[in-house]
Amino acid sequence: MASFILTDLAQNTWIDSFDLTPAQLGLANGEDWSVSKRTLRGGRRDGVDMIHINHRTLSMAIVPTRGMGLWRGSYQGHALGWKSPVLDGPVNPAFVHLSDRGGLGWLDGFDELMVRCGLEQNGAPYEVALPASDGSIARHVLYPLHGRIANRPAHHVSVHVEDSPPHAITIEGRVAESTLFHTQIEMTTRITTIPGSNGLTVRDEFVNRSDSPGSMQLLYHWNFGPPYLGEGSEFVGPIETLAPRDPRAAEGLDHWTTYGPPETGFAEQAYLARLQGEGPDGRTLAMLKAPGGDKAVVLRFQKAQLPCFTLWKNTRGLSEGYVTGLEPATNFPNSRPFEEARGRVIPLEPGASFVAETTLEILDQTHEVAAAEAEIERIQAQETATIYQRPGEPFTAEG
Repeated sequence: MASFILTDLAQNTWIDSFDLTPAQLGLANGEDWSVSKRTLRGGRRDGVDMIHINHRTLSMAIVPTRGMGLWRGSYQGHALGWKSPVLDGPVNPAFVHLSDRGGLGWLDGFDELMVRCGLEQNGAPYEVALPASDGSIARHVLYPLHGRIANRPAHHVSVHVEDSPPHAITIEGRVAESTLFHTQIEMTTRITTIPGSNGLTVRDEFVNRSDSPGSMQLLYHWNFGPPYLGEGSEFVGPIETLAPRDPRAAEGLDHWTTYGPPETGFAEQAYLARLQGEGPDGRTLAMLKAPGGDKAVVLRFQKAQLPCFTLWKNTRGLSEGYVTGLEPATNFPNSRPFEEARGRVIPLEPGASFVAETTLEILDQTHEVAAAEAEIERIQAQETATIYQRPGEPFTAEG
């Protein structure tokens, strides 16, 4: 394996620009891929590191400065990602103040294809009152929307290329969410694609670096806009149970799987679900099918790792952020105290680890879309879906 270190704070290593092609590795003619790294300048993206992977079918931009998130990409010329109102992204975390607007500051940098939410908590913002020694309230602590991991820069970044065909390309990054008296968890991610393939896999390992027991929550916020999202798009997944997050989502329950056109001022809707799976690990998949059914995006993951799933529908006007989110997670995106009371946190003993993996597949042939839909239908046939008409337990507080 050929390996190249781009960032390593332990060795005081940082490379501003990097380019790699098959010819530089002496690989056979006919290989067509590249990996490059640049530091962006200007606006709120100033100082952001970006890595580009390009091969015959797929391109992807990875942002080490923003927690090793996936910014934007394309497959066979079709855009992957969405058009966020954040016009000058990817935004340097220095310009994202998580406590702004009552804990909603995370939204100032939100424009990625895939962003991780966590690790101390990953849901709605909430505030806790901390008592003083005499029993009075000493101070209030705000836990912001979706946590901090997406706004933590990587302290190690490297590129790996397998010597043997098909020469898989992996971008490795390590990101720490560590604070005195609080969480001390390090994430090592390996984002892998095979040249000429129709997707990539994100494999994350989280290790408790503290000498004390800890815990974590994790949500993968995969976000898609046109051309996969449009009027007539459809969500397809093997539902076990599903409920609207709130009364607003309940209003759309009779058509929760389908999407309308961009609608100015549309109020977001979210549906909380458990999917059915196959095998001991509960292998499952969820699909966003484009209008006409000639292309789709598919997420594959394991229920054993990510037992909860959120479908986020935000079909606002195109300039307001026309997007849908497919979100496998360890828990539902409620406040941590609510989720912790229901056992939806991952305990981590000192030195212990937790691994989660998601795979993105992009389909651009009608028969491929039909095959994925048939796979989902086969899994769904194991059990009839239970659809709750109102928000409530075990998904959310009673609506």
